Amino acid sequence: MASGRFYGTGRRKKSIARVYMTPGTGKITINKRDIDDYFGLETLKVVVRQPLVATETEGRYDILVNVKGGGFTGQAGAIRHGISRALLEADNEFRPVLKAAGYLTRDPRMKERKKYGLKAARRAPQFSKR
Repeated sequence: MASGRFYGTGRRKKSIARVYMTPGTGKITINKRDIDDYFGLETLKVVVRQPLVATETEGRYDILVNVKGGGFTGQAGAIRHGISRALLEADNEFRPVLKAAGYLTRDPRMKERKKYGLKAARRAPQFSKR
């Protein structure tokens, strides 16, 4: 395991997270706020910490995240993706664990575009016989 600063970019839906990881005490800072202040839901905090739990590196790295775009769930997924990539940069032996858990795969699901003649992507105008 090399020392220094590790970087990973994570994406999900419209969210983009830039993750910087340095050896430290396990403090996670998102957009200059603590993780507990940034995410209200406990499930989102769990999602962000999943790669650290899988690789048993909780409390070993300080994580600084800049995230923009999308909603809270998309941002949490983007942060998880970024942390996974940064962990891979820190130690390549984490690859099988992260790959098996599916944390290295970029979630391709995006919002479907609105089509002409419809009210939304698939929502058609209300039908009336007369």
